[in-house]
Amino acid sequence: MSEDRILRIRLALEALSPRVLEIRDDSHKHAGHAGARDGRGHFSVQLVSARFEGLPPLRRHRLVYDALGALMQTDIHALAIQARTPSEALIPPEKP
Repeated sequence: MSEDRILRIRLALEALSPRVLEIRDDSHKHAGHAGARDGRGHFSVQLVSARFEGLPPLRRHRLVYDALGALMQTDIHALAIQARTPSEALIPPEKP
């Protein structure tokens, strides 16, 4: 189940054209937590995308939530987000 959710999250976040995308299922850390009872999971995502250039953290997070859409209601209870630009992540520019 977890791998399936991670795949759905990955596919949804591809809309942000990430240079780096790491997804971790942290649900095991929240066993017994009230929010975990409905079966949705706790995840952490690290994204590096040029789409975040010039945007404050709140707007970056909103882009992530928008990309995830219905998954926030069906699969994800809690989400920790680290959203950086390529320059913030010290990733060289893409070659044409």
